Amino acid sequence: MFEEFLHNFTHNLFKPLLLFFYAGFLIPVFKVKFEFPKVIYQGLTIYLLLAIGWHGGEELATLGAAELRQALGFMLIGFVANTLIGILAFALLRNFTRLRAIDAATVAGYYGSDSAGTFLTAVGVLAATQIAYAAYMPVMLAVMEIPGCLVALYLISRMRQSGMDPLGNMPGEANYSLLHQRPPRIVSEGHGAHEVMQATTVSVREEELVGAAAGNGSARIVRRATMAHYASQGHASNGGNGDDQHHRRYISKEEQQEADLALETIADDEPTPAPRRQKSAFSKEMLHEVFFNPGIYLLFAGIAIGFVSRLQGTSVTNADDELFVKLFQGMLCLFLLEMGMTASQKLKDLKAGGWQFIAFGLLAPNVFATTGILLAHGYSLFLGEPFEIGTYVLFAVLCGAASYIAVPAVQRMAIPEASPTLPLAASLGLTFSYNVTIGIPVYILIAKLVTTFAPIATSTT
Repeated sequence: MFEEFLHNFTHNLFKPLLLFFYAGFLIPVFKVKFEFPKVIYQGLTIYLLLAIGWHGGEELATLGAAELRQALGFMLIGFVANTLIGILAFALLRNFTRLRAIDAATVAGYYGSDSAGTFLTAVGVLAATQIAYAAYMPVMLAVMEIPGCLVALYLISRMRQSGMDPLGNMPGEANYSLLHQRPPRIVSEGHGAHEVMQATTVSVREEELVGAAAGNGSARIVRRATMAHYASQGHASNGGNGDDQHHRRYISKEEQQEADLALETIADDEPTPAPRRQKSAFSKEMLHEVFFNPGIYLLFAGIAIGFVSRLQGTSVTNADDELFVKLFQGMLCLFLLEMGMTASQKLKDLKAGGWQFIAFGLLAPNVFATTGILLAHGYSLFLGEPFEIGTYVLFAVLCGAASYIAVPAVQRMAIPEASPTLPLAASLGLTFSYNVTIGIPVYILIAKLVTTFAPIATSTT
């Protein structure tokens, strides 16, 4: 078995999928003057989500009643598993890293979700090695994207109720009282009132300490226009229009990159969102963002289209289909080229989190993925029906990966105080890179070991 693992491991590292990822990863390293067009990346993401959703929907339509019940039970287990993973990730980050509480909660939300890119890469690897998996796994991808968003929103809501300041600092953390000691003051000039920050306060591009203790030499990272929130709030409270053109939100480079990854558009002329310190994170707008963000919507749309078309006797994803089958691997290669570039660019942001944060980004996927395999096998034992090895692997990937589509979109809207760099640095720079290169063959080995040493006893007739 270990010889088979070494064979799969070495061959996986040199598959075309991974070679494209390496090629993209080296572009920033060698300072090659190349930028992957944003619209092409978004087009590839749209194609891949619809393709995998369509195929999964068609396969879902062929399931019998017993298989459908099995799928629904597995979806429930997956939802609960990623919810618990998000909570566990928060506990680990708070106890073993120097992240602020708000950043730990946001990163935990990423890990309580899943990664479409990692899932698609795993599907490509399984197809190349001819390892079968359950037809309903693409539906699991959509369902297991949601828990991380809810975990992050819940944790942030609790923090706001516990005295979090407008910059996201909790009592006892560095700079917690900075703005409380030196609040913005309102002055009048001419015919209207406008806001002027005291000279002693921080600038619009606020820098925040990552560490919990003041003066510990922690690296600083550029924050979004948190102070602009005060300007717009003060202006509105003094009879002005909170959406006045002088108080439009500042769109940072990090925010724009998050939006591009999440298939969303944001503009400099969007009004600054009102501070949410005293407002529950579970607003109507936020729940809409969680359940109807572009990535989840496109995936569910593909599933629904495939399901309905197969029920009507129409099939598009046959083996000889030109668009959704034959072109899939080529499109995935181009997608991984861009993801390699993004992952490489994110690595420089990891130094702000410290070595403990880096260790978390590399070790967490193994812990969470192995937990997923054990949960899947426990469900298989409960049913008395063996699962395909590919099913274990894809469920491990869904548990061990971290989001870069759904949760960033939620963070940008509901958690503007959190770091825009740390979560993506971990999820893309470390966890995604680890999973697609080393993790997938490791999960194949673990799944085979688990099913070998604890086989499912099936009745024979």
